[in-house]
Amino acid sequence: MAKDNGGIIGVLNTPTTSSAKGVWALQDQFEARTTNTWPGQPPLEIQFLIVAGGAGGGGYANHGGGGGAGGYRISTQSISSGNVITVTVGGGGAAGGNSETKGSAGGNSSISGTGYTTIDSAGGGGGGAGNTGGAGNSGGSGGGGCGNIPGAGGAGNTPSTSPSQGNNGGLGNYNGALGYPAGGGGGASAVGGSGSPGLSVGGDGTANSITGSSVTYAGGGGGGSYGPQAGGAGGAGGGGTGGSPATGNATAGTANLGGGGGSGSSATYTSGNGGSGVVILRLPTSYYTGTTTGSPTVTTDGSYTVLKFTGSGSYTS
Repeated sequence: MAKDNGGIIGVLNTPTTSSAKGVWALQDQFEARTTNTWPGQPPLEIQFLIVAGGAGGGGYANHGGGGGAGGYRISTQSISSGNVITVTVGGGGAAGGNSETKGSAGGNSSISGTGYTTIDSAGGGGGGAGNTGGAGNSGGSGGGGCGNIPGAGGAGNTPSTSPSQGNNGGLGNYNGALGYPAGGGGGASAVGGSGSPGLSVGGDGTANSITGSSVTYAGGGGGGSYGPQAGGAGGAGGGGTGGSPATGNATAGTANLGGGGGSGSSATYTSGNGGSGVVILRLPTSYYTGTTTGSPTVTTDGSYTVLKFTGSGSYTS
């Protein structure tokens, strides 16, 4: 905020605008010099939501695990005027397709700069596949295990954060009578389902109202099946559905929600890509500078301005 310099002798001012003119008391001068705020100005608090890219579902291999959701993190920080907040948004990981290939990890999302705490959200872990040991990979949330090993679910909250940014993937089930159902990918608020009829679901994500409306982010991808059961449903928050002969191809995780991709079920029914992440900032409109790069979507919610980044960019406070 711009402000005029005032003298150190005089009565205490009580400014009501963003420019404090006139005579400042000694305490006012000290406050302005040490905190870069004009007298009476409250700290600028910015709320952040940082969701990484979801992982791709594993390839068929009887049958690939669901992709883990992107890491989900929130933060509220006091940030001084003039600081640059650099935003990185992670892309969704590639699917294993219709080959015996694990899903690829989602990309990391972050806010970074000086004068505040950098926050990183890790991309989801790829769903498992048979020729690579069957286990899902670790990540913000872990990928589901393959159905024919059986494969273990990948570990969520990797690297470890507090609060946790995600959950483990589910265990695959080596049971031919059930169609070797795979494990679902982990989500922000729940582990992925273990492979069994009706339970190969992706872990649910977490709802957040930073935009002014409740939206659920970071759901895990459903596990695939090669039997009579349908593929597992994706977790709430953009998780893709697992594939099966009964329902066809898996579906991709939802873009800008960080959902994991559903896993494939055979060489015919392919797995889905992970959904890209998102970074959202919320701050009082009276402090909004309008200085951005990367073309975020800018909306208002009451007395707040909301910046939604679906690609990398920056905001200067």
